[in-house]
Amino acid sequence: MRVLLTGHKGYIGAHLLEILKEEGHSVTGVDLNLFPEAEWENTVKPDRELLKDFRNLQPNEIENHDCVMHLAAISNDPMGDLVEQLTYNINLHGSVNLARKAKEAGIPRFLFSGSCSVYGKGVNLDLDENSTLNPVSAYAVSKVKSEVEIGKLADQNFSPVFLRNSTAYGFSPVLRIDLVVNNLLACAISRNEIRIMSDGTPWRPLIHARDIARAFIAFANAPAQEIHNKAINIGANHENYQVKDVAENVGKLIPSAKIVFTGEVGEDPRNYRVNFDLLNKVLPGFKLEYNLEKGMEELYSKYREHNFNLSDFEGDRFVRLRTLKKKLGQFGE
Repeated sequence: MRVLLTGHKGYIGAHLLEILKEEGHSVTGVDLNLFPEAEWENTVKPDRELLKDFRNLQPNEIENHDCVMHLAAISNDPMGDLVEQLTYNINLHGSVNLARKAKEAGIPRFLFSGSCSVYGKGVNLDLDENSTLNPVSAYAVSKVKSEVEIGKLADQNFSPVFLRNSTAYGFSPVLRIDLVVNNLLACAISRNEIRIMSDGTPWRPLIHARDIARAFIAFANAPAQEIHNKAINIGANHENYQVKDVAENVGKLIPSAKIVFTGEVGEDPRNYRVNFDLLNKVLPGFKLEYNLEKGMEELYSKYREHNFNLSDFEGDRFVRLRTLKKKLGQFGE
């Protein structure tokens, strides 16, 4: 399979590229390379690497692929709120234009990296793909609108699929600590405190970054009729947790760390427990390799191996928002 992978140098993309190459696929990687400092372990190289904004891809760079795996984006709520219009320009307009170019190039499958954050302030628990969408950030709104607009391009020769990923966590060769699990564990190991900025009650579906990567490959190989133009939650029913549950798991790994509820963000508007029955239906053979306990143990081991410390926790290297603020000019308009 010939894959065009955007965001191959990112937190999830590094896993996805590695697995694709292990399986013998040919990969064209596209990435602006905004976060090279976050590469704390060696990463795999694609067959062809385009270090550029995916919005500037030319037809000859897109054609002759079997599948687009589109991960590149302004990648979370705080960054989206910092640069709201840029978020829409990249995540929405850029993604729709890429899908249009892929269709024109005759690429039959377009896998879009979405998010369960589209459910936002969930009106009920156990949200499935037919539940009301209630996005509370520019990032989540961009994902909702992208699904709608890209979905309009679907036909018998072009099959988009929208992977609504659970909140990612866990080890990656390209580390991020601005994710709830990674952050709480990093805080504990560097400060000996588990600092929760809300009251700890909001629900989140959680998934290891490598399992998201595995899901993309499973969808690339799935029969088109099973997944054509569908939005599908990516995760597992047993991997929904409240933030305070995550904190308790951190405490098991680092018993000396004290849980501190700072309350600085007040009531967190993002609260969603998600149902994954549709994923089990369309991909009955796909199962997560990680649960939260296993993923956290692995990450804790990696933090210790790399001597992760307070300087790492408070610095820019592993926090996308801090780095992005310094590099906004590289995005253009």
